[in-house]
Amino acid sequence: MRAMRHHWLLLGACGWVLLILMFVSKLITFRAVDDYGDRAVIQKWTVPGKPAPPASSPGKSEPNPKPSHQPSSAPSVADWQPVAERRVELLAAVCKNGSLRNLTHVSVGKFVLDRIFVCDKHKILFCQTPKVGNTQWKKVLIVLNGEFSSVEEIPENLVHDHEKNGLPRLSSLPPREITHRLNTYFKFLIVRDPFERLISAFKDKFVKNPRFEPWYKHDIAPAIIRKYRKSHRDGDGDGTAAAPGLRFEDFVRYLGDAEGRRRRVDRQFGEHVIHWVTYAELCAPCEIRYDVVGHHETLERDAPYILKAAGIERLVSYPAIPPGITRYNRTKVEHYFSGISKRDIRRLYARYQGDFHLFGYPTPDFLLN
Repeated sequence: MRAMRHHWLLLGACGWVLLILMFVSKLITFRAVDDYGDRAVIQKWTVPGKPAPPASSPGKSEPNPKPSHQPSSAPSVADWQPVAERRVELLAAVCKNGSLRNLTHVSVGKFVLDRIFVCDKHKILFCQTPKVGNTQWKKVLIVLNGEFSSVEEIPENLVHDHEKNGLPRLSSLPPREITHRLNTYFKFLIVRDPFERLISAFKDKFVKNPRFEPWYKHDIAPAIIRKYRKSHRDGDGDGTAAAPGLRFEDFVRYLGDAEGRRRRVDRQFGEHVIHWVTYAELCAPCEIRYDVVGHHETLERDAPYILKAAGIERLVSYPAIPPGITRYNRTKVEHYFSGISKRDIRRLYARYQGDFHLFGYPTPDFLLN
């Protein structure tokens, strides 16, 4: 009897240990996802003194999209149209706000026109905003232009080869034809939470550092370190350091230095800065009237709506969206900003404040205060 009793007690203790381990693992793990196309992996991060809140979309006024891992049928235009209309109305209202004018209004010059891709066959203009999953939309336009019959057939190395992918830029056309297209074509762009976009740019260009873009590692990172690092010690191994030693703190300090950056640093970088330039500077949304503003956080609903609104839903399909890839991850944002001074964060927000207001993203008070 005593042996049986010890046996059952041992089984009971093992059961409790398993339950506790399962509970703890759910608290400290989350799925880290990045730009569309990256493989989702499980990461474990801890933010000192702060529990990990559940990931959620920053949008407050829009209906919650269905979870990414659940299949959903494409909504009708009527279902999502009120959301799309509110976004365009908000954009117009913020553009009229005189106090934000220096952050929201830019001239429509060559830099902006270089960002806009043209599909003459279906009268569509798409303004590219890097680090918001734009590769997939470029694939859609390549198919519409007749270069390939489906997005799956397009080689990855061709998408960004603007000499061969069959996607003309608006800047390549005469002024009269540019004006005609801006006035008559269907126009759209995609945005995401501005701070999460900066994290994505930092990870992609300075941490992963693709071999075909060596200038980020060998030219841009050292220039930022020389100008903005207070102490020239190496990264501390917390996951925010990048080759060859650039830290996210350095990157934030550089981005927040509006005057010094424009005068001295950005001139060296040329158009490589498009990965962290504001949406206002990229697409001039107060000067160009866009028909639809898609949000990365609700891409599951926005993608089919955009295809229908443009009248191309029967001609091409948007690529399948990996589970969780569009979900806003506040824990990741807190992790990257946890070691950065409030002064530097406020300077950064001052630069991107226009983007937050134009597209309805809430002020990140959990970082600023």
